[in-house]
Amino acid sequence: MSEWLLIALLAVPALTAAILWALPATTGERVAAIVGSVVSGLVLVGSIVLWWELRRPHCPCVDRLTTTSAPAPRTLAGKLLPYAETDVSWIPSLGVRFHLAIDTISMPLIALTALLVFLCCLYSLKITPRIGRMRSLIALLLVIETGVIGTFSAADLVLFFVFFEIVLIPMWLVIDIWGDDHDPAGRRRAATTFVLMTVFGSALMLLGFLLIYRQAGTFDLVFLGQNPVRGGHGIPLAAAVLIAVGFAVKMPLWPLHIWLPDAHAKAPTVGSVLLAGVLLKLGSYGMIRVLLPVLPDATATIAPYLAGFSTVAIIAGSLACLAQTDVKRLIAYSSVGHMGFIGLGIATMSPEGVTGALYANLAHGIITGLLFFLAGAIKDRHDTSDLRTIGRALYARLPRIGGLLTFACLASLGLPGLAGFWGEMLILLGAYHPADSLPRTTFIVLMVIAGLGAVLTAAYFLKLIRELNQGDPAEYPAAAFAVDLSRIELITWAPLVVLTVLLGLWPFTLINQWMFL
Repeated sequence: MSEWLLIALLAVPALTAAILWALPATTGERVAAIVGSVVSGLVLVGSIVLWWELRRPHCPCVDRLTTTSAPAPRTLAGKLLPYAETDVSWIPSLGVRFHLAIDTISMPLIALTALLVFLCCLYSLKITPRIGRMRSLIALLLVIETGVIGTFSAADLVLFFVFFEIVLIPMWLVIDIWGDDHDPAGRRRAATTFVLMTVFGSALMLLGFLLIYRQAGTFDLVFLGQNPVRGGHGIPLAAAVLIAVGFAVKMPLWPLHIWLPDAHAKAPTVGSVLLAGVLLKLGSYGMIRVLLPVLPDATATIAPYLAGFSTVAIIAGSLACLAQTDVKRLIAYSSVGHMGFIGLGIATMSPEGVTGALYANLAHGIITGLLFFLAGAIKDRHDTSDLRTIGRALYARLPRIGGLLTFACLASLGLPGLAGFWGEMLILLGAYHPADSLPRTTFIVLMVIAGLGAVLTAAYFLKLIRELNQGDPAEYPAAAFAVDLSRIELITWAPLVVLTVLLGLWPFTLINQWMFL
């Protein structure tokens, strides 16, 4: 039953997208948004049911977590422990199989994807782009959902690549067509840069996959996790470098982040939410799913360099945020810093570090999704996201939106008790205790620098709160058209607020199932 449910999570949004495109052009935009909300809601319910089945004590995946011998000291293997598995031959001549499987690493990200797509469709019931064409927009969001869930559930490297690429064109179209209507040239440039950089990273990733096949003779991730490609030099090292760079483009890590700020700034609100909430996670998930278990020795060789570039991303992203005068670009650069923390956690190859990276992945998707929803609401009311044009005293003009923005900023800077805290804490702990094969002194130095980045993160978010929310209300009177929090916005954002608090107060619900993989 679970296997069919996993297939349904892929098939239902894909078929609905095809049906939406086949409908007459006269179909009402609200009808398309309703269909998208219902279908994405069903996918969300299905993902929750599948996750519940996965967490039950009789689940084979959970049994293996409790009976399998522990991995080597100070090393987290990240092997795929399959559940709801579907494995049939696809391209026999190449040994490629249509192999789907989920486990405790992939399932939370699948649920996050389903939640954010559902909220984006729900948001579109009332908040629509000026250009309209809602039927096509909803269809593209459902295709993105199919590609992302497929990537998180693929257990074959070729199938992983196919789903990874399915996401590319729909997001390009979302940015190019529904992006910033005040700057058509800018949004096209942002969409083109996004495509070119992602294709570049995907090409390198595919080359790395082919090198793995040359060494192991298979693309199967379950087999490769149990029989990793050994060796820290030669072909394994080349494969690890290619794959790491390919995923680093998608995360993105410095200096491969150049496509991100413009893509976020020019994308529509729903595009920014999905781009930050789930698409960036494809890169970090790929590192955990492919690099750690399949190429452990080669990953240990490149881990100090990966940690170094990740730490530079933390500092560079934070400094860039301090210089921003645009709300959406500031949040975009903050993602560079947060993904830098995740990259550092992965590079530690330790249970604490990788668990922190997994937790930060989930928390970042929830919190940054909320931040981009809020940034979109502010832009809708002021017709700009430029801080100098918006002015100050948002507390006085839009008190509920201003309060939620403060809440989201505090969560993103890592305030204890909210979701953003635990991932960064575990990542810094993992850098203090990296895997036994890694140079501890190097990682301690990087931990100290990353800690400085955490201070800078607090600085730029508090600066944003001061410059946007505070100020003399008499100098910035409330605009007649500036309606505070609407009902659809409250309904859409409430789950993200609740999850931010729940994950901050009860982190063990996820940490316990990751620490001993």
